[in-house]
Amino acid sequence: MPSFLEAPVAGAYHLLTSLVATLEPFAGAYAAVIAIVLCTLAVRLSLVPLSVRAHRGLKARAELMPRLKQLTERHRDNPERLQREVAKLQTESGTSLFAGFLPTLAQLPFFWLMYTLFSRTMVAGESNQLISGNLLGAPLGVHWPILTGTPAYVVIAVLLAVVAWFSARLQLRQLDSSATTLSRRVAQLLPFGTLLTAAFVPLAAGLYLLTTTTWTVAERTILQR
Repeated sequence: MPSFLEAPVAGAYHLLTSLVATLEPFAGAYAAVIAIVLCTLAVRLSLVPLSVRAHRGLKARAELMPRLKQLTERHRDNPERLQREVAKLQTESGTSLFAGFLPTLAQLPFFWLMYTLFSRTMVAGESNQLISGNLLGAPLGVHWPILTGTPAYVVIAVLLAVVAWFSARLQLRQLDSSATTLSRRVAQLLPFGTLLTAAFVPLAAGLYLLTTTTWTVAERTILQR
């Protein structure tokens, strides 16, 4: 890992171990689990302004779709003109077609930190104390044992599937009547990608995925009202 990335990893490690030490008298072996959930909730809470902005951007994008289709039809043979007209339309409307991705992009550094902290035996020049935590008997630093699943992995997988199902329903509601069959299929299947991701990351990162996707579903449900 490049040396300039070691500083945020070490900082996150000391922050998380301090939180775990504070929680241990009350939570015991589950202190690390609770610390991960609390840190995830803190990150998502700090991203609420971005989420609200992203939701407004998605609504504005839906309103712009008819005009975008007109521009595409009118300038389909002139990509450069089409690009200029789309940029002009976005400037006039004060929104971006990529606004909906802001919360996801903002979470990537945190997810990377979680993966790094629970996939290394040595962090900040010392033995990694975080991977000694466990959830239902499964160490937080262990990857998904596909053939010999433990209760922790089964619980995480089931809950991720339930959250993904609700997420898919919300995404389908956001599609307009002109959405293609492919778009609807992608909206239905894409949320279940968290299950695939959880199969290749440490249990701690899977716990992060479960917490953050649950937050996302609850947040979208509230914003869409």
